[in-house]
Amino acid sequence: MPIPEDVTGEEIDKDVRQELMSLPKTLAEDVARNLVMVANLLDEDPEQAYEYSRVALRLASRVAAVREAAGFAAYATGKYSEALAEFRAARRMTGSVELWPVMADCERGMGRPERALAMAGEPEVQKLDKASQVEMRLVAAGARKDMGQAEAAVVTLQSPELASNSVQPWTARLRYAYADALLDVGREAEAREWFAKALEADQGGTTNASDRLAELDGVEFTDAMEEDADEADTATEADTAVEVEADAEPKAEAEAKDADADADAEAPKETGDQG
Repeated sequence: MPIPEDVTGEEIDKDVRQELMSLPKTLAEDVARNLVMVANLLDEDPEQAYEYSRVALRLASRVAAVREAAGFAAYATGKYSEALAEFRAARRMTGSVELWPVMADCERGMGRPERALAMAGEPEVQKLDKASQVEMRLVAAGARKDMGQAEAAVVTLQSPELASNSVQPWTARLRYAYADALLDVGREAEAREWFAKALEADQGGTTNASDRLAELDGVEFTDAMEEDADEADTATEADTAVEVEADAEPKAEAEAKDADADADAEAPKETGDQG
């Protein structure tokens, strides 16, 4: 896989660099550069990120950070079984529980929401930091919805974190999920209120709360650029029609003159002497 020359491998997190120190220097540099490409492409081109992760995995499958990166790349492309296997491998190597929520979401992706829900009740959840506990709650609510338990999904999301006025990195997503769950059970007025709260907390644009609010309010947005393009096309078509018509006029006159000339040539000539 081609890697731009300006990607040195130094861009990766220092903890990952520390893990790679167990490898020979040249190999460590190659792995690091591939991991940088995975990180750079994961959002904009997950398929390409996945390909770079496979290269890194072939080079250093015994490095936990590599297994984790491969897991996230597989997860981003919907390869949930493969992602889960990589996350489990990384967890065995590190003993960390931080991947627990995404592992549970992989179970959802594989069509096993009941397993995800069971994981939400395991002791590992208590070892997670606050952000990961909120993530686990989101996964559990999603599992409830997968199982057709819409009311239970609403209850699952009700928590001190949801009630808090403090804005954290996960606040917008939690409020958005709650609004969506409320909408699923027909509580539209409350859903609108929580979509507005999600938008208020969404400083990074991680949700489409503004679109959902507009949809509930019956507002339709028109793409101004598309309108301008349509107007330009219409104007061009009109100009073309005028040009064609203008070109047609002298051509029609010329054809008419030619026809008159032909008619004169075919008509019998009068003689001066009538007898």
